[in-house]
Amino acid sequence: MEYVYAALLLHKLKQSVTEDNVKNVITATGTSPDDVKVKALVAALSEINIDEALKAAPLATVATAAPNAASDAAKAGAGTPAKEEEKKEEKKEEEALEGLSALFG
Repeated sequence: MEYVYAALLLHKLKQSVTEDNVKNVITATGTSPDDVKVKALVAALSEINIDEALKAAPLATVATAAPNAASDAAKAGAGTPAKEEEKKEEKKEEEALEGLSALFG
């Protein structure tokens, strides 16, 4: 996961996502990068337009899911049990993670 974050950070800062840049970001965190993972990530991202992939990712729905669920429950006048809300939230988080995995191969 840290390799994906490194790539996203580089992209956000308008730096090219190269093996050296990813390795530098990982090294800056105090860990030593795995060359195989770095090469795989850079190779996978070479075929992807990161801006378009981020626009298509369902991340915004995860960030707004909890406030919307609370608002909907308040409007309905009846709250759902906490366990059901947790299951729904976990499912949405899993869906978001599946979208991210599709992004990066």
